[in-house]
Amino acid sequence: MRHRARMIVAASAALGLTAGLSGCGGNADAEAGQVSLTVVATNYGDDVHKNSEGYWDRLVLDFTDENPGIEVDVEVYERDEVDEKVAELVERGEAPDIVQTDGYSQYAAEGLLYSADELLSVPVQASFIPSLANAGELDRVQYGLPFTASTRLLYYNKDLFRRAGLEPPRSWDELLAGARALKALGVEYPIAVPLGPEEAEAETLMWLLAGDGGYTNDANSYDIASPANVRTLTWLKDKLVGEDLTGPVAPGELNRDDAVQAFLSGDAAMVNGPLSLIRQIDDSSESVNYGSVPLPSHDGAATPTMGTADWVIAFKNEDHRDAMGRFLDFLYGDKYVTEQAAEYELLPVTTSAADGMRADKDHRSLWSGLDTLQNLRLYPVGETDWSEVATAIRKRVGGAVAPNGNPRKVLESIADVAESAG
Repeated sequence: MRHRARMIVAASAALGLTAGLSGCGGNADAEAGQVSLTVVATNYGDDVHKNSEGYWDRLVLDFTDENPGIEVDVEVYERDEVDEKVAELVERGEAPDIVQTDGYSQYAAEGLLYSADELLSVPVQASFIPSLANAGELDRVQYGLPFTASTRLLYYNKDLFRRAGLEPPRSWDELLAGARALKALGVEYPIAVPLGPEEAEAETLMWLLAGDGGYTNDANSYDIASPANVRTLTWLKDKLVGEDLTGPVAPGELNRDDAVQAFLSGDAAMVNGPLSLIRQIDDSSESVNYGSVPLPSHDGAATPTMGTADWVIAFKNEDHRDAMGRFLDFLYGDKYVTEQAAEYELLPVTTSAADGMRADKDHRSLWSGLDTLQNLRLYPVGETDWSEVATAIRKRVGGAVAPNGNPRKVLESIADVAESAG
């Protein structure tokens, strides 16, 4: 169901814009007098936390107070509706000015989007967390403006760890020893490993990064069947799965939501999860005494942490270009970046907002995630075929760690999908 922002704010004064934005030399907006921007956004709310409409209402009200002459119409859709709605509008030649969603590469590849330096002031463009700004690039040009970010951490049950005499693991050897001790206590899931079809690409990437691999190499080209990735899945298969440390449900059949529920109920001692798991724990009727740390690496050394991001994109419309730039500069002020992150247990996308939240004890629950921001590794969303590759991972990777699985052959089959799709 679509949610329409409750307040569309229009100012009656004539537009008086000046061309003060980096890369914005036109004055079409000023000549037009009154500008009406259309924005399509994603809802982050749920039954407990408020709908995103309120966020956009407040932002639009403050923006139009400072920018008379620019009207902003925001429509908020559920996550599974946004892409379809935007595709329909683009197909009809009625693309919104600004869209906030989970991807950008398709429209960037078609030449439909403004780049960041065509819209944003220099200070705002420079304020993005570098790892997020880089992930928003296609052919070394940034089209995706990060809106929210998250990371995946290893959550552990402090009470079960205390009973087993354990500290949070820092290496795979320590993780394996801890899982064995938890199994000896009778814990049903010493560590839940959800490689089921719901979101296996996230769980997989966490483990691959911890094993010095990943979906891409240093040149940002696919390297799915690399020796490091084969070693990682072989270790999972032989050690965690092979020693029956991942619980009664096979990883290839275990979805993230089920793994999370096992953690919330106390049946799982460890689970990898997003920062939003903090919100689920707080909202749950179960009381879980938990801690969180980055997933240990194979040798205990620091490795990149798996991250995700949602994006803001701007469709080309020269008549609205200056107004779009002004709105986006306003959107990325610390006030609203911080508010969005705090409300939904997400990470801020600018350095100044991140520094402010890291220094504020009110945001203590996010500190572990904030500490990973400078070393995040995201999905290769700049690849236009990523959705096809992700689908192949969801369908196949669980079989790699099954008793008769072959990690190398499974990874090679996924690599073949990436090659043929590209």
